Amino acid sequence: MKRIILAVVMALLLAPGMLWAEDFDAALEAYDAGDIATAYEIWRPMAEQGDAEAQFRLGHIYRGAPGAPWIFGKQARRDFAEAVRWYRLAAKQGHADAQMRLSEMYEYGIGVAQDYAEAARWYRLAAEQGDANAQFNLGVMYENGQGVAQNYAEAGRWYRLAAEQGDANAQFNLGLKYAHGNGVIQDYSTAHMWFNIVARNGDSAAVNNRDLIADLMTPEAIAAAQSRARICLESGYQDCD
Repeated sequence: MKRIILAVVMALLLAPGMLWAEDFDAALEAYDAGDIATAYEIWRPMAEQGDAEAQFRLGHIYRGAPGAPWIFGKQARRDFAEAVRWYRLAAKQGHADAQMRLSEMYEYGIGVAQDYAEAARWYRLAAEQGDANAQFNLGVMYENGQGVAQNYAEAGRWYRLAAEQGDANAQFNLGLKYAHGNGVIQDYSTAHMWFNIVARNGDSAAVNNRDLIADLMTPEAIAAAQSRARICLESGYQDCD
């Protein structure tokens, strides 16, 4: 009898969560179909009850959901301050995507006063959770000394973390750093490797930089750099030294 009662209690405890997940999926399906009003109506109460993902989604809607035609019978209008509010609520719960978006709002002064230090703070929190975009952007802030003390080596460290996740912009910037010895020991072979990796996706600037670096290298060094690029790619960017 105790086992039967326990099973009933567990079922009752699980049911609300299951319904919540179903509602969230329905909202996501509506959002993807361009029915922003339905998504909003489902996510709003979830967000008000503290659901971080719903808060993040509301932030997107207020920032300006692509193709959003109507909300509550009125033409959708962007409300950047409200977007910031919802992003912040989710970000404070550790939602990495919300932290990333909140950083952008501070960096560019969208819905809040421009504040590079706050942007860097939130980029760091997202970057420490492994968000490649945040890692790259934090690297740029160290590169330019925006919101943090300028530190070329620290910029390179964050670029490398993003590059290892396949971020092409970080890979390109690493190529530049090794080409010029900016925050790292100058190394044409490593610069060629990173430019070559980015060039494989058709990036014309990477192609140009790779070829310029190649003019400074011996045929043997170029072959070695090409081999390193191949190994790096095959390892999923984990064996790039």
